[in-house]
Amino acid sequence: MRVLTACLLAGTALGWPLAATATGRDDVAAAPAAPAADPAPAEPEASAEGDIIVIGRGETRQVQRLGQDDIAILTPGTSPLKAIQKLPGVNFQSADPFGAYEWSQRVSIRGFNQNQLGFTLDGIPLGDGTYGNTNGLHISRAISSENIGETRVSQGSGSLGTQATNNLGGTIEFFSSDPKSEFGLSLDGSYGSNNTVHAFGRLDTGQLGDNGPSAYVSYSHLDTGKWKGRGAQRQNQVNAKAIAPITPDLRLVGTFNYSERREQDYQDMSLDMIRRLGYRWDNITGQFPLAVLVADVGANSGYTGAPKLNPAAGTVNPAPFLNADDAYYDAAGLRNDYVASLGIETSKDAKVHGQLKAYYHDNRGQGIWFTPYVPSPSGVPISVRTTEYNMHRKGVFGSLGTDLGAFGDITVGGWYERNDLRQARRFYGLDSRLVPTRNALEFQDGAFATQWDLRYKTDTVQYYVEDKIPIGDLTINLGWKGFDVRGSSDAILAGPLATGKVKTTDWFQPHAGFTYKLGERAELFGGFTQVTRAFVAAATSGPLATTQAGFNGLGNLKPESSDTYELGVRGRSGIFTGSLSAYYINFRDRLLAFSNGAGILGNPAILQNVGGVRSYGVEATGQVKLPGGFGAFASYAYNNSKYRDDVIAFPLIGGVPTRTVVAAIEGKNVVDAPTHIASGELTYDSNLFFSRLGANYMSKRYFTYTNDQSVPARVLFDATIGVRVKLAGDRQVELQLNGTNLLDKDYVATIGSNGFGNSGDGQTLLIGAPRQVFVTLKTGF
Repeated sequence: MRVLTACLLAGTALGWPLAATATGRDDVAAAPAAPAADPAPAEPEASAEGDIIVIGRGETRQVQRLGQDDIAILTPGTSPLKAIQKLPGVNFQSADPFGAYEWSQRVSIRGFNQNQLGFTLDGIPLGDGTYGNTNGLHISRAISSENIGETRVSQGSGSLGTQATNNLGGTIEFFSSDPKSEFGLSLDGSYGSNNTVHAFGRLDTGQLGDNGPSAYVSYSHLDTGKWKGRGAQRQNQVNAKAIAPITPDLRLVGTFNYSERREQDYQDMSLDMIRRLGYRWDNITGQFPLAVLVADVGANSGYTGAPKLNPAAGTVNPAPFLNADDAYYDAAGLRNDYVASLGIETSKDAKVHGQLKAYYHDNRGQGIWFTPYVPSPSGVPISVRTTEYNMHRKGVFGSLGTDLGAFGDITVGGWYERNDLRQARRFYGLDSRLVPTRNALEFQDGAFATQWDLRYKTDTVQYYVEDKIPIGDLTINLGWKGFDVRGSSDAILAGPLATGKVKTTDWFQPHAGFTYKLGERAELFGGFTQVTRAFVAAATSGPLATTQAGFNGLGNLKPESSDTYELGVRGRSGIFTGSLSAYYINFRDRLLAFSNGAGILGNPAILQNVGGVRSYGVEATGQVKLPGGFGAFASYAYNNSKYRDDVIAFPLIGGVPTRTVVAAIEGKNVVDAPTHIASGELTYDSNLFFSRLGANYMSKRYFTYTNDQSVPARVLFDATIGVRVKLAGDRQVELQLNGTNLLDKDYVATIGSNGFGNSGDGQTLLIGAPRQVFVTLKTGF
């Protein structure tokens, strides 16, 4: 491995001067997405050929766009969310080298975590991005990364037309690439660390007839071993897209996605566990008799509270175990998803522009844990606990706009969705003390107990109005959006969870912004946006994810809302393109879910309104495009996010409500909101060689609300080198070598995997992957 890494570093460094002698283009590796058949799609496209990123010229907010090349140069199978971590203010974390392991995957922007960001794919809402997503799905399950044509990141509150009711801190919009105009077949194959095998194939029909329809279908497969412990993470995925022109400015578009994902988990760690057991400690999959012994000891000692089924096992844990939570036998996440859409859309420069699209999403999932806290009826001191998901979403969204001259370009739009969700917590028995009789990578059936089983229904209605008014060099953007979101629960078996109704209505959430041209190459931009986050109706998040008494005690709970102010400048001069912006955010009625016991136990959280959060910061981006195919990119973000109020309760003392400080967090830093984030990369691309060397820095992060626990700063390096060889006809072969965490640094990747507590160490950290190396062969015709 060290030899491969040395070759990768040397190749990256030496590839630039060697490649400089090759005949090639004088741009950097960020060409636009694959060409689309006419008419042009309504969605924005990455442009400014040769830019590493495209800075949102003409936007009244901080916006950047990445093209397919920004994903293609990373390890195949990498989540597109990992590609955006180089953008200013984006905090991305994952415990695997691909950034696709959902239990560990986290993204936050300007101190807002992922359930406060909006995510869409071709306009289809993807929900709040959390693990166990109850109103959507992760982007890695919605589309293969190879089929993403553009990723658009708005670090502010995002565009008015985004199908999201939670985008307090920004939006991340993904757009699929269109079918190619010519018939073609693309094939990729990768192999690397942990016996990783990744394969991707895509068949494009090309345009059928004169200005006729076109389509593609693709299949991808990923099978990788865990980098520590035993287990696998696998995914099979099918994507399809078809377009059919109706008129020169109007086309029919249909998409389909099927994803089957299976991933065995890494063990959640605490700082104490890291000190005692080391960074490479993990679950004890494959050692079932040891897991049984640890469970017996946990019961005998009273640690787990389970019945004592084998007193002869004693009360002393085998070394190096301190307790039954140090490691479990196994845990996993299983998800099957179908997503389909059909709609019409105009070209983006049509006199009357708009779209109308219907979509459907079906999800079945199970979160699996071999728990030592509940024994099987057979006498085995372990059972398999599941959190089960069945979701059926159907919706429609659309917009219509036109240029009304002096009144500006006015657009109105709307969105409706019905989400029928069923969640349950069940326990499945094991029949042997010697071998596990259930597989964590298979859906479980035949439960011996159900703790809770509830149905949730959510109806969302949203609309928006937007007007863009050009006045010479000044463009004013005015508008607002509003929504009504109503959720309810119906208990088949309520167990410890609440039933009831939640409602969020805010019909006027205004936006005002401007751009002002400073000549032909620069512009000022600024704006104000007010956004409200709707309550979620689910067993694992939102106001209903607590006890009935806790829900009843919430009273007139206010939804979270934010006011965002931005001011910046962006421009291009010769070989340099850059932007500089500042922001101030007033975040009101912040809701915090306080952990109630060990996170994996799944006890109902305690939800409290902790008042306000104030955030302000600066974001800078710069890129240089040099002759001969060389380029450089850098970004930096400073963020200051602090809680403005203590957590207060009024318990009855002597029959009198008495003000009590539950957590003194006023003036403390927001959890998982690093003050400094910086990224940089050097790139080269020609017709023959290409290479990239990247670095990502993140400062200290707190994982308790009182800031008494934190993980230190870290900087990570990764690199890519490759060569392209053109063969006869249109064929091309490409060999690519990728390395991640090149310096093999031990570090904590994800914090808050089991939530955040007020104070003290907690088992809520996930370790980042060590150095990994992968080789990929790509071809096509």
